[in-house]
Amino acid sequence: MTKLPKKFVERVASNLKKYQRITLAQQKSDVAEADTVTLVKDILADVFGYDKYDELTSEHQIKSTYCDLAIKIAGKLRLLVEVKSAGSSLADNHLRQVIDYGAHQGIHWVILTNAVEWRLVRIYVANQISHEEVCRIVLAGMNPKNEDHLQCLFLFAKEG
Repeated sequence: MTKLPKKFVERVASNLKKYQRITLAQQKSDVAEADTVTLVKDILADVFGYDKYDELTSEHQIKSTYCDLAIKIAGKLRLLVEVKSAGSSLADNHLRQVIDYGAHQGIHWVILTNAVEWRLVRIYVANQISHEEVCRIVLAGMNPKNEDHLQCLFLFAKEG
């Protein structure tokens, strides 16, 4: 197990419960995708430690379409995030969509989320495109005092 940075553990402990309440409320009221994107940006900043203004980019263009969010670290594109509305279920076609985005951008890591459920996926491009789901979480079920939960959350974090 990875020794988790104290700063990460404290950030999760102080912010997770707030976003668990908000995501469940948004899921229940079936908010629009644009509202879910706003919530996901806040979670990426407040829970996972990304700088909302420096590292998160909305509507990242990929060929003739757009991915909802892109994460740049030190000016380099590192991660693509496809967001679906909080009330919708994540489906295989959503996963294919974000994998295609990543493969076309040469990005090996993508996140598919509806703010309630989060999937971290590693993309492999050789003779063909393949992928591996590295971690899947339901935000409302995560406990900041549970070491296994923290380890999984850490995979989504900037430090991870």
